[in-house]
Amino acid sequence: QVQLVESGGGLVQPGGSLRLSCAASGSIFSIAAMGWYRQAPGQQRELVAIITGGGSTNYADSVKGRFTTSRDNAKKTVYLQMNSLKPEDTAVYYCRDSYSGSWGQGTQVTVSS
Repeated sequence: QVQLVESGGGLVQPGGSLRLSCAASGSIFSIAAMGWYRQAPGQQRELVAIITGGGSTNYADSVKGRFTTSRDNAKKTVYLQMNSLKPEDTAVYYCRDSYSGSWGQGTQVTVSS
């Protein structure tokens, strides 16, 4: 059974940075595309970034140039570096293993002065 655990969320001022981590266990991690999603209150969950097993990445237009996702297959961990954060980035952020369909529990990111 795949388990995903996100960490690194918190409160940050506009223009600040955060780095989220998602640690996987029980997964064929090296071949799984890993996605980062977010869900703001009253809104649908949306895809923010995705990274394939080979390291190719794709981003939502709203975060291009500000967010970067990466992975360490040896540590079975995927990262989301978030820079130049805006209040509209406030949401619960989730990671997802596309191979198993499993979701993490989410981590809250709040961007506010």
